[in-house]
Amino acid sequence: MTNSDSTDNDQQASYVTAERPFERDTRYIETRITRDGRDGYPVEPGRYRLVVSYACPWANRAIIVRRLLGLERAISMGVCGPTHDKRSWTFDLDPGGVDPVLGIPRLQDAYFARIPGYEKGITVPAIVDERSGAVVTNDFPRITLDFETEWVDYHRPGAPLLYPEELREEIDEVNALVYRDVNNGVYRCGFAGSQESYDAAYDRLFNRLDWLSERLATQRYLVGDTITEADIRLFTTLARFDPVYHGHFKCNRQKLSEMPVLWAYARDLFQTPGFGDCTDFDHIKRHYYQVHRDVNPSGIVPKGPDLANWLMPHGREMLGGRPFGDGEPPAPL
Repeated sequence: MTNSDSTDNDQQASYVTAERPFERDTRYIETRITRDGRDGYPVEPGRYRLVVSYACPWANRAIIVRRLLGLERAISMGVCGPTHDKRSWTFDLDPGGVDPVLGIPRLQDAYFARIPGYEKGITVPAIVDERSGAVVTNDFPRITLDFETEWVDYHRPGAPLLYPEELREEIDEVNALVYRDVNNGVYRCGFAGSQESYDAAYDRLFNRLDWLSERLATQRYLVGDTITEADIRLFTTLARFDPVYHGHFKCNRQKLSEMPVLWAYARDLFQTPGFGDCTDFDHIKRHYYQVHRDVNPSGIVPKGPDLANWLMPHGREMLGGRPFGDGEPPAPL
């Protein structure tokens, strides 16, 4: 499948045929923004703009991490609308359809400023150098890790340790399993090209969700007793499960709200500052149902489910744990 035919939610090129399962194109721009500036882009407050869409789970991670760490003053944020065309995300939420800082109507303009005629996926999240107007990186797994480790001098007072050094090996192990079977697993179900590939992805997804339920039955968070990068990566998929993945991607053994442990865990995070206030269910639903026309040809966006139950008591505090460790939550928006 070519870029122009891509239906993946982050406009990332993906490949699927009847003979083989969905494969995500992971050819990202891997330039990093670091304290020593070894790739030519040093950490510098006020220089970079994080471009996101609230619809995209990969971008949603970056939004949450930026808020939890208090990087709003150091890194500005541009928000694309919930839908995109076959080539690019657009700034249709801004007056005149132009990003007020970058001065461009389409994210592809920033990609072309870095690599003329860029042929890979025009994806969010992307970090743009405001000086040149060029994309620095769209390597979404690395972006949040670098926010946590390279931008520490600009974290807010009381910011949590989302990637503590002593837990990194375990966090990385959990993240790899969750990415393979859950984060990307829902896409392997939704874009399966055959019954066989769908069945395999479905079984792998729900086996991993059962494993996560067992793990989280006796501990409040995935790794350690505080919120970490691992919780953020799982949360953005769980938040989309009932509104989108259960029906749209045929992940329908159970709804999230029918899996007691994961449902309580997801509500616990949603009600934690930095999670629910960075989640937009309207954008999520509009994106998947309106953009994935090969899955939903009519483009009709369902009215349900009722989302008020996200605010129901979760009872997870009985397991102990300290959401922000020795820190404190971010100030209300």
